[in-house]
Amino acid sequence: MTGYASDITQARSSRWQARWATALFSALLATAASAAPADNINVVRDLASRVGPIIGSALACPDIAQYRILTAANKFRAVIKEASPNDADRDDLARLFDRYVSDGRAAVTTGKINCGVAERQLADLEQSISTPGSAAAGSSAASALSGVIASAAAATAPTAPLPQPATSTARGVTDREIRFGIVGPFSGASRELGRQMKLGIDTAFSRINDAGGVDGRMLRLIAADDGYEPARTLGAMKQLYEKDQVFAYIGNVGTPTAAVAVPYALEHRTLFFGAFTGANILRNDPPDRYVFNYRASYAEETDAVVRYLLKIRRLQPRQIAVFAQQDAYGDAGFAGVAKAFRSLGLNDGAILRLNYKRNTVDVDEAVNLLRVQKPAIKAVVMVATYRAAAKFIEKTRDLYPGMVYTNVSFVGSTELADELMLLGPRFASGVIVTQVVPAVGGYSSAVLEYKNALAKYFPGEAPDYVSFEGYVAANVLIQGIKRAGPQFDTEKLIDTLENMRNLDLGLGSTLNFGRAEHQASHKIWGTAIDENGKYQPVELE
Repeated sequence: MTGYASDITQARSSRWQARWATALFSALLATAASAAPADNINVVRDLASRVGPIIGSALACPDIAQYRILTAANKFRAVIKEASPNDADRDDLARLFDRYVSDGRAAVTTGKINCGVAERQLADLEQSISTPGSAAAGSSAASALSGVIASAAAATAPTAPLPQPATSTARGVTDREIRFGIVGPFSGASRELGRQMKLGIDTAFSRINDAGGVDGRMLRLIAADDGYEPARTLGAMKQLYEKDQVFAYIGNVGTPTAAVAVPYALEHRTLFFGAFTGANILRNDPPDRYVFNYRASYAEETDAVVRYLLKIRRLQPRQIAVFAQQDAYGDAGFAGVAKAFRSLGLNDGAILRLNYKRNTVDVDEAVNLLRVQKPAIKAVVMVATYRAAAKFIEKTRDLYPGMVYTNVSFVGSTELADELMLLGPRFASGVIVTQVVPAVGGYSSAVLEYKNALAKYFPGEAPDYVSFEGYVAANVLIQGIKRAGPQFDTEKLIDTLENMRNLDLGLGSTLNFGRAEHQASHKIWGTAIDENGKYQPVELE
């Protein structure tokens, strides 16, 4: 009963908060004597305190369509612009609004409100925005701001009717929307990987939706949580396909989970695009028709690292070990190291593998095995997630001060650096991570476009290698959908992707697909953490 009563209280509170238009005009503006700029600014400040938390709480709920949130947020940003007499006031109001948005996001993540309440708040807000200000007719300040809101709504609406695509018979595609699904860890030890991947895709989708979508269709991403546990993946895949009726999957996270997800997608002939894994199970020869990858493979990442350790750092093969997750992810990375050894004419049979169990930081057995090795190991290629990798470094750094640590991109670069910097700069400095996207601290066109979009649609979120990968993968798919035309289905889209050549997104190399090539990029970037916890470029060749 307590939970039910809490929901009722939340719902009543949310409806009062969301119906800001008439309530604000009648209660706040009734005392306004003129339309002075200061009056309007004060009104907008109060509006920000009401609208911001609604937008933020909706952003924290994966099942609420991003274009709905974006539409409401853009209308209010237009209010800020029109009500501000100068740039300083506009920037101040924008920052205030962003803080309230962050507060709203935190209210959901901390359990203060649930997503059902957030959905009702947003619905009420949408209804209020669509019918502004009749109660304020007697006040000049009210009339001024009512006009602002009306013009803002007009400014954010299309100036001409959007092109109406022909009705599609494809699952998950309507005249107004294309639904995509993502299965990943949104709970558990690896949850930040899932959150960041979804964030990057949502950023790309928000950007294209803000420009009118693709042929008038908004792109919507629906998330399902498998906690990075294969036993939960099939249920999550079925939920998205059967209940949510998604057109395709994009950005699924993980290798052991992909071992379950890919067969399901193939059985249902559903596009499985841009998964966050470099495992070979997604890279058959010839490629599976419905599986497309953006990123380079783990074999390519580990090959680059092995060559770096042997040729640049001048280590001996017997001085290199592998610290790997004890599942298909770790197996894929270890196989990549072994393949690199063989390609260099070296014996791969004696490579030391140090294991840990998925979704744990139990690395003691691996550390104990490392300690008894003679001669001493001087470099460890890690195929791990960020917490396990950080724990392994924590327990071995003092034992082996000169140890070279490397990890593949799946680790979660930002989270690894953050975990290590909490231990101290000496734990972080020099740790190498191979990347499948350019450095997020750089100034290339692709990086700047990503960072600008992230700041616009998800203020307060820091640039991250995982979300950048999701952003790039989503943009590759968006290009395919555009080229397929308004009357597309899965088969036509795949035919289009297989003929997509020399796609230039500003990454420093072009992207290509083909009938025999379902991996767009083979590029590897080297990075290393400095004493400040920031990633710096490393030449791997």
